[in-house]
Amino acid sequence: MRAEDVLPDQQNQGQFNGVTVRKGTVGAFLANARLWLDEASGDAERAVAERDMLDALPALHALGLFDIVQVRDAALRELVSPSAR
Repeated sequence: MRAEDVLPDQQNQGQFNGVTVRKGTVGAFLANARLWLDEASGDAERAVAERDMLDALPALHALGLFDIVQVRDAALRELVSPSAR
């Protein structure tokens, strides 16, 4: 399966397990996770990245991302864990 099979170029969002997921959600999560984990990031940057990651969690869980991919960093793994909500 290719990306365009999931969301065609002209479509910017889709329904997955009853949740609307925007195109780019996984990529944005990865960028925010990198920033959140970077010790050189400032507190304000980390806070924004954390908020954005938390906002994306319903979509990421609807996609089943964490059923397939395991987060290696313990603190980030706890942050994204469904039991932490």
